[in-house]
Formats: sequence, structure tokens, C-alpha cells
Amino acid sequence: MFYKSTRNSSVNVTSAQAITQGISKDGGLFVPSELPAVTMKDIKELGDMTYAQRAFFVFSKFLTDFKPDEIRYCVDSAYNDKNFDTDSIAELAHLFDGTYMLELWHGPTCAFKDMALQILPYLLTTSAKKLDLGKKIVILVATSGDTGKAALEGFKDVPGTEIMVFYPEDGVSAMQKKQMTTQEGANVGVCAIKGNFDDAQNGVKAIFTDTAIADTLAANGMQFSSANSINWGRLAPQIIYYISTYAQLVKDQAVDIGEPINIVVPTGNFGNILAAYYAKKMGVPVNKLICASNSNNVLTDFINTGVYDRNRQFFTTISPSMDILISSNLERLLYHLCGENDETIREWFGKLAKEGRYEVSDEVKKVLSEEFYAGCCDDVQTKECIKVIYDKYSYTCDTHTAVAVKVYQDYKAATGDDTVTVIASTASPYKFSGSVLSALGVDTDADEFALVDKLADASKLPVPASLAALKDKDIRFSKTVDKADMKAYVFESLGIKE
Repeated sequence: MFYKSTRNSSVNVTSAQAITQGISKDGGLFVPSELPAVTMKDIKELGDMTYAQRAFFVFSKFLTDFKPDEIRYCVDSAYNDKNFDTDSIAELAHLFDGTYMLELWHGPTCAFKDMALQILPYLLTTSAKKLDLGKKIVILVATSGDTGKAALEGFKDVPGTEIMVFYPEDGVSAMQKKQMTTQEGANVGVCAIKGNFDDAQNGVKAIFTDTAIADTLAANGMQFSSANSINWGRLAPQIIYYISTYAQLVKDQAVDIGEPINIVVPTGNFGNILAAYYAKKMGVPVNKLICASNSNNVLTDFINTGVYDRNRQFFTTISPSMDILISSNLERLLYHLCGENDETIREWFGKLAKEGRYEVSDEVKKVLSEEFYAGCCDDVQTKECIKVIYDKYSYTCDTHTAVAVKVYQDYKAATGDDTVTVIASTASPYKFSGSVLSALGVDTDADEFALVDKLADASKLPVPASLAALKDKDIRFSKTVDKADMKAYVFESLGIKE
């Protein structure tokens, strides 16, 4: 198994190279040269395995330059009861008839990013060792809330690495900010930027693809890599939980083997739903991939029209991890849908960079409409959905998951489709206590941790220990910079003089 660049199909690297680089030197994203198959016989066998064993099975198909014991070391180190508070790792809760919540937030930072970022440090350090790089790996991360903390927690004090996280100063929840700014570890750095997530993401990508910066790092014995889902090592672990979920549904006799399911994903950067698309193409029977957006509905419009246009108002919402107008992982999907034509990808994404807009071909539009359904909802609708779910099913969900539920309800009303459906629940409600309580009609005039206590009373859910422990932690990182000064912050943090 080798990996190509979406902007240069002649690129041919191993998985270890793709993971350590993070992004191709031409600015493209790495994609596998082919997608391995998962058979119904495999699905049946996976049903009797642990999550770590299922992960080993999937990684063995993608990381063919890794030895079996290297893969086993990575999965066993990540997917265990030390890191996750449920034996199943990815908990499957039956919400109502034929509809399941895939709870991906039982890791140390209470968000779905833990599913990938608990294993990425092991994949990255194992890859670097295999390649005998002899350099310190500098991880740069742009975050809209959850990736930052999950990456910081995963990489803290990992030998041979430094990690720096940039987040929009007004674009994350109070709990997400507290999680990041109190982060422990001698090799971590956190910095707010004046701007939104897209500004942070563009800034990180510009630093990554600047050859002069790369040369300066190399001269100082360092190289960049990424913990964002632009890194294949971040995306591949997300494929696992969709394959695992289908195997579990079959084992639990919730579906007959071979029976299709729908998958609903609240998404901003398109990585989580792209992983579901890959699982489908590998052999998981999926009827419809349902893409749920908040008021920043650029993906909804794109899937419905084939026109991607980021020239629009940016909204700061109660589901901040989806407050994104440039969905990086869409590039991977479009590369596959246009027949892996790198020239076409360069044209489309060149237009996005220069004009903020591009339109795909009629052939691609047709496939998009066949594979995906897209919908969106605003904050009012999100809160209404949280309340309905709470009242009707005694289930408390966060603001992002509620977006997915609302869009699924709209899809079902429009189509009458009663296919068994899995909704990706991407964060603990405690990460957005104020918004969830407001939706439930509870007074929110209190500090963040008093709100956590109120939510515990309302939801009857145990407060995650990692969030409760934040209350008495001191702030370590309080710096804010202009987006133009991100490079200077990186150099200063690394002790490099320009």
C-alpha cells in the first residue's frame, strides 16, 4: 500500500512517510493508492473481537510497511481502559427504534478526536523510528475546539516531539479553552489568534508548505508534521469505528449481515464523514451518508449544488467545532470522484484559494447526490432538538450531535427512509454545558463549573473526571497573536532565530 498526493498523482510514499510528513510537499493531501476490501466474512469475525483487535485488522490493510508487532503496539497502547472509560471504546447507544448514537467521546478529552489522537503519537513516533529521521517532529495544529486538546493530550511529553496549537480566540467554548490553556507537558504550546478557524487552518497550511521555513527547521534538526485530519494518520483511525460499529450491530442482531445502514455525521472539516465514505467503499453496507452542518452550511450548499463558495458570512455558533468554511478533507473525496485527476484538483482548489469558489463537473455532482444527503440547522433549531431528545428519550446530547439528529429528522421526513441509522455523537454534553442547559430551560447565570454541576443534576450523567479536574488548574497559556504572526510564534517557541 502506497500513498499519492491529491495534487500530484506521481507521488508514491509509504504510510510511514505519509504520516510523518502530514501533508505532501506540493500542498496536496495523501490518499491510499487503493482501498482494501472488507468482506462480510471479515465483518462476522470482527464482531467477536475487541476494539483494539478490530483496529489491528484495519490498520494491517493500510500500514503495510509496519510490522505486525508495531501495529499491535500502537493499537494496544491507545485503545485500553486507561485511556477510555468504556470497554467498547466506541459506545453504541440505542436512542429509539432503529436509530443508534455512536458515542465517540469516552476518551480523555471527551470528544471524538480522541479516537484518532490517542493513537497518532504512537503511529508518528513508530513511523519516524522506521524512517530513521533523526529529527525532532514539530506538530502544528489548527483547532476549532476539540482537535487542539485531544492532540495536546496525546502528544504531551512524547519524546522527540513538540506540539503547538492555534485556536480562534472567540471561536471555542469556555470549557474547550480551559482544556487547552491549562494543558500540562513540557513540549506543548497553545496560542489564540485574532480570527476564525479558517484563518488558523490557512496559517498552519501556509507554514507547512513554505520551503524556506522547512529548510530553517531542517537546519535546526526538526521537521513539521500535523495532527489535523489532513494527516492520513489522523484520518485512518476514524475509518475503524465505522467498520467496528457495523460489526457490532451485526453481532447484536440489530441488522442482518449485508443489510445497509445510514450514517449521519455532524461535520465541518469533512474528515469524519469522509472516513465513513471510505468504510463504505471498503465494503461496509451503507445506504446514505448524511452530512449535517450548522449555520456555516457551505457543505450543505456544495453537496446540493456542486458549487463550493466560501464567500459568505461566517457565523459563531453554539456548535463551534463545526464553524468552518474551508473543509480541507473534501479535497480527498473530490480527488477520488474526478478519477484521481490531479490537474482538476489543482484547478478547483486554485480557484478556491484565489476566488473563494469553484464548481465541480456534472459527473461529480451526480455521484455526490447519490452518495450523500446534506442538511443544516441554526442554533435555535439545535436547542429545540436537544430539548426534544431530552424530554422524549431521557438522553442528553451536545450541540454538535443535536445538529446531526435534527438533519436526520429532516432527511427521514423528506424521504420516508426507515433504514437503521447510526448518528455520530461527537462530544460530551459537558463540553458545552451552558448551551445544553439553556436548551433545557435551566438558568445559566453561573461560572463554567457551576454549570457542569447543574448539567449533572439535569442529565444524571457522571461528570467526566478530566473535566472536573480543570476547575482548580492554573492557566498556562494566554498569548494571542495576529494571524500574520503565527510563523514568528512558531520560531520563538522553538528557539529559532530568523
